[in-house]
Amino acid sequence: MKRVSILVALAIAVGLSPQIAGAQSPKAGSTAGAEKKKTTLEIVRENGALSCGVSQGLPGFSAPDDKGNWTGLDVDVCRAIAAAVFDDPSKVKFVPLSAKDRFTALQSGEIDVLSRNTTWTLSRDTSLGVNFAGISYYDGQGFMAKKSLKVNSALELNGASICVQTGTTNEQNVADYFKGNNMKYEVIAFANADEAVKAYESGRCDVFTSDVSQLYAQRLKLATPADHIVLPEVISKEPLGPLVRHGDDQWFDIVKWTLFALVNAEELGVTQKNVDEMAKSDKPELKRVFGTDGNLGEQLGLTKDWVARIIKATGNYGESFERNVGTGSKLEIARGLNKLWNKGGIMYAPPIR
Repeated sequence: MKRVSILVALAIAVGLSPQIAGAQSPKAGSTAGAEKKKTTLEIVRENGALSCGVSQGLPGFSAPDDKGNWTGLDVDVCRAIAAAVFDDPSKVKFVPLSAKDRFTALQSGEIDVLSRNTTWTLSRDTSLGVNFAGISYYDGQGFMAKKSLKVNSALELNGASICVQTGTTNEQNVADYFKGNNMKYEVIAFANADEAVKAYESGRCDVFTSDVSQLYAQRLKLATPADHIVLPEVISKEPLGPLVRHGDDQWFDIVKWTLFALVNAEELGVTQKNVDEMAKSDKPELKRVFGTDGNLGEQLGLTKDWVARIIKATGNYGESFERNVGTGSKLEIARGLNKLWNKGGIMYAPPIR
């Protein structure tokens, strides 16, 4: 004890901290005097609504009607998150964003989640300070052309002028495709999709390129949609999904598992109409999903009935797909790759257990 006291005295004399001299240090993780940083979930609850970044108007994915009511596959993801957090899918503030501004809005904290037909790539995942929470739509880039051009394949586009939106993966994909097929082309780029489509319709370019889902959506805006054809080639992989900021694993988990809940519900046969009845099931898997066995919802920072809240609000993934972009919608897009994994597609979610 005498030796320790001498060491401490010497340390103080030369300006060192007592801890260096062997004195007892404060408990690890002490935050005395430091204000605890609020989590995204806490901020969302304090604000009373989820701030969700969406497109500036893409039918089937995120678009407002004449009364300002937003609908679409991406919109349903936002409403599902709000339902999980608030038990109220209407507690969402939709923030329309251009392709160029979408990542900055998320990085700055202007929005809590970005659900805006955004492709998951390595560079975006590693350089933008964001996490992709999953895949809500498996897509690929294609081309739309006027039927009068009498083109039936993208391989017949040698020398074509192509309208494209800047700030997307489309420009690089076009370059790769044409170079790989030894074809010449001219790019005419625009700041947003609407400008690109108007230029295409007016004849400033031969074809318009974007994700195939967006081609179907934009075709609806043309004066005579039937005069235009989506060519059969899909030239890229475009897995689309919601994003959150780095640094908040709990919020990342909430958004991720909200998406997974939508997919799992379809696989389990849980729909918007039968959710209350299914919640009474004695099947072990359904008991875990509906919170009658275990505390999985509470592990996320939510309630036991978080899945039931989601499905009551939006229906399952299949219901959302069919309503917004599927054969029962104006877009009439075949389910294709977005069918469940056990139905011939690749849509798959980790189990809730």
